[in-house]
Amino acid sequence: MKVAYLVNQYPHSSHTFIRREVAAVEQAGLTVERFSIRRSGELVDAQDRAERDRTRYLLDEGVGRLVLAVLRELIRSPVSVVRAMWCAWKLGRRSDRGVLRHMAYLAEAAILRKWLADAGADHVHAHFGTNPAMVAMLCRMLGGPPYSFTVHGPEEFDRPEQLHLAEKVRRAAFAVAISSYGRSQLCRWCAVDDWPRIHIVRCGVDGGFLRCSPVAVGSDPDLVCVGRLAEQKGHAVLVEAAARLVAEGFRLRIRLIGDGPLRQSIRTMIAHKGLETCIELAGWQSNDAVRCAILASRCLVLPSFAEGLPVVLMEALALGRPVIATYVGGIPELVENGKCGWLVPAGSVEALAEAMRDALTVPAERLEEMGREGARRVAMWHDASAEGRKLAALFRESARAHEMKA
Repeated sequence: MKVAYLVNQYPHSSHTFIRREVAAVEQAGLTVERFSIRRSGELVDAQDRAERDRTRYLLDEGVGRLVLAVLRELIRSPVSVVRAMWCAWKLGRRSDRGVLRHMAYLAEAAILRKWLADAGADHVHAHFGTNPAMVAMLCRMLGGPPYSFTVHGPEEFDRPEQLHLAEKVRRAAFAVAISSYGRSQLCRWCAVDDWPRIHIVRCGVDGGFLRCSPVAVGSDPDLVCVGRLAEQKGHAVLVEAAARLVAEGFRLRIRLIGDGPLRQSIRTMIAHKGLETCIELAGWQSNDAVRCAILASRCLVLPSFAEGLPVVLMEALALGRPVIATYVGGIPELVENGKCGWLVPAGSVEALAEAMRDALTVPAERLEEMGREGARRVAMWHDASAEGRKLAALFRESARAHEMKA
């Protein structure tokens, strides 16, 4: 069986979980074709650069070829094009993206349908319930193969009606959530009759993390935070908490790995608090560099305001490091307060500072004990190979159902 993956930007420095999932699906015996709507920026990881060479990009075709693709589809199947165009127009009117953007999605779907047919793809799977799922849905309406999509959150749950999540689920062969919380949010916005087709397939880590030999926690007061520098990650709360601990006389070093739209404002805040020697903005790093940074720390901190279930928490726990996180999204499904880390209310500088104070002062043996519990949980619930087999089984089931209807 041949499956096509469609992502808005693939590969991407913050989407290593998709790359792992693709590899796991291939290990489960399926052939995977990679497609992306647009290219990412600079890629620091060699594995991501290798994936880029295996990926085809819809927007590389240019406006002219996108228009020609729609005309070609109109000649091939005029009824299908009219129905897809009507759907795009109707949904665009009720979307914050507008009709014109949805017509662009239709053109991308026309290119994709031809590519999928040429590749002999039996199924297309989109990551994220945003424009990739819309393109996959319109491609199906044009005569492309059945589609499915994975919803991660939190962005999709911020505007489910404008993204037409219910419509995308209704037309899909199945939909995937990465946590019980995520599935509950899809169920909230979808018809009850569609609930049985919403499955949980968790993001996972690979053997490089699951089989990592234990590394003792050092005595240095180092913490690490890995994530996109964006509003939802709560970095400003982390800077405030760090300033409070420094004022109390604590020595600490925090490495912020990642980049994003808030980089300059975070840099300004760090300078305003006089924390330049305590907090480092490291930018995006390779997988190996992230692993080394986590192992060099006492714990990982992620003070998010909104999340699905961050893969970096799985990575840190798999490496035997406890985490400090917040009671949002699917995080409490993995992290239990006092067992494998600390959970604090999102936005609370006081609670975050208290958890960081504990992480800096408890004995290393206690941190290692928490890390072992975290590694056990990750191995049980977030093995990329096991989750890839679940997804491959869903793809095969979809293919069988499609053949029976044909």
